[in-house]
Amino acid sequence: MNQKIVYPRRRYVRAFLKLLAKAAFDLLSDFQIEGKENLPESGPLLVIGNHFSFIDPVAVIRSVPYPIEFVGGAEFPHAPKIVQFLPQIWGYYPVFRGTGSRFALRAAEEILHQNGVLGIMPEGGSWAEVLRPARPGAAYLAAQTGAQVLPLGIFGLNDIFPIQIGKRPKAVVRIGKPVGPFSATGRGRDRREQLDQIGLELMQAIAALLPDQYRGFLAEDPAARAAAKGTEIYPWAHLVEGEVEGEIH
Repeated sequence: MNQKIVYPRRRYVRAFLKLLAKAAFDLLSDFQIEGKENLPESGPLLVIGNHFSFIDPVAVIRSVPYPIEFVGGAEFPHAPKIVQFLPQIWGYYPVFRGTGSRFALRAAEEILHQNGVLGIMPEGGSWAEVLRPARPGAAYLAAQTGAQVLPLGIFGLNDIFPIQIGKRPKAVVRIGKPVGPFSATGRGRDRREQLDQIGLELMQAIAALLPDQYRGFLAEDPAARAAAKGTEIYPWAHLVEGEVEGEIH
């Protein structure tokens, strides 16, 4: 696929959606953004965060000032059907879980090479409300491009839905200091081990921004780690989601 990757894009549509996101969060929650002083002035930048809720990407859009692109799952099994059209309106590069999704990764690299800002949730889905190990994608992009990585800790969003009239639950996006750049050398198993280590470092950076009860396998409390047992199992480990190659939406 030789489609040209343009960054940024859909400026007017996204500016309108960003205003809607701000209004919705302010109406439905006590939305707090912490650590704005850690925001770099410009890209290339890989923005990562934990993925506990289907609205996490919207919270990222609300919290960072950049024209941000996303790579994300081609399907949304944990999101209500009524909101599943929103990612298509924003536009993103779909990753078909269980495949290499080469087009999405090439697009992501090109965005970062254009000094762009790219959002990715390293866990690869929102099937649990505690932190899980990273899938290889975020580490691969960080090592391949040398871009700095901005970690976000996101929590409280699952308390917003279902909406409770008269209540505005606290929701927090905590912005950490950038980490990296990262690199990986070699091929095969040796390179994969390096990427796994980078992935662990990325999750540690996110964990440091979360209350301990949300840190899952990285929690300091042994009881919290024990309670998270099983959440590390990747639901698409032996499945293929959608088609092998995707189109730009």
